[in-house]
Amino acid sequence: MSRKQIGILTLYLNERKVIEEIKIYQEMSRIAAKMGVELIVFTPEDVNRGHSQVYAYIYDTAAKVWRRKWIPIPTYIFDRCRFQKTYRMQLLNEFKAKHPEIKFFNRPLGNKWSVHKKIQEHPLLVDYLPDTIQYQGISSIFKMLKKYPLIYVKPINGTGGRGIIRIEKKGSDYVAISGRDLNRKIIHEQTVKLSQLANYLVKWKLHQIKYIVQQGIMLVLPNGRVHDYRVLVQKNSHGEWEISGAAGRVGALYSVTANLHGGGSALPMDELLYHFINNKSTIAEIKSELSSMCVQLCTYLEDLAGSLYELAVDIAIDKDGKIWIIEINPKPAREVFKQIGDKQTYVKAIRRPLEYAIYKLGIKM
Repeated sequence: MSRKQIGILTLYLNERKVIEEIKIYQEMSRIAAKMGVELIVFTPEDVNRGHSQVYAYIYDTAAKVWRRKWIPIPTYIFDRCRFQKTYRMQLLNEFKAKHPEIKFFNRPLGNKWSVHKKIQEHPLLVDYLPDTIQYQGISSIFKMLKKYPLIYVKPINGTGGRGIIRIEKKGSDYVAISGRDLNRKIIHEQTVKLSQLANYLVKWKLHQIKYIVQQGIMLVLPNGRVHDYRVLVQKNSHGEWEISGAAGRVGALYSVTANLHGGGSALPMDELLYHFINNKSTIAEIKSELSSMCVQLCTYLEDLAGSLYELAVDIAIDKDGKIWIIEINPKPAREVFKQIGDKQTYVKAIRRPLEYAIYKLGIKM
């Protein structure tokens, strides 16, 4: 069986050329080899000056080591580049501009605000969105605090809970503020007067970074930690959207988010739902609605954005069983399934993009 090459385009995390998901790509390479596909991992920094070849990482499945090799740039590529505030984003844009012939299996989805606006236009999906506005000065925060007892202020770019601020009303004159700074460091809760809020928020540099202000959903568990749910939706081997798996996430102590990269932990979805809602009939209804909504959401976003093959939908479910779309992640990790001990879903989550690529390329197994 001749091997077809498929690229994985990513970004180095630092000047030591660390690749964030190298262990995932190693597992993908092993699975791909059995399917007659060779994975080529590279970054824009690995492309030669003539932009015709790339010094790629190729996993030797027999020797179980990564090897480097100059090869032509693959025509079919999974884009796994996550947003960075570094020069690497410029290199990425330049690479894509110079190679319009490349066929990406997924396209950029946009930032939090642009994605929110897209979903807002859908007559059914809009009901799952928390009220959200663009930050345009401190008046935006006061406006939302008049409507809701809890709000979140989030950077429109970035992941892992960086730069998120949680503001909760405490009576008529005070608010409790907590969050994470741009390096994910937890900012412990502090109560301040409303009249002092603008001065207190100076440290977050809201005037330098674009933010949104969002209606908060009460998601605190009895142990004081926040929680949410990660639903992974992927294209299957027939090119159809399907839920690969879902899991609950519980935030670290004092964290305002449940992100695993921010110190959170994972639980099976049913277990966490039962802790919070404690009604099996209601939980069954929630899961059925959630499944239908997530597939509809991904289908809709692909119609707008173009080629997509996987999305993670971060979900909040309140005490009344109402489902809320918190965030869409077009470059999702799979570690949440490993943490809950669901090896079958973990492997499926790695294998499915390869199955979809083989389907698109017409490779016979």
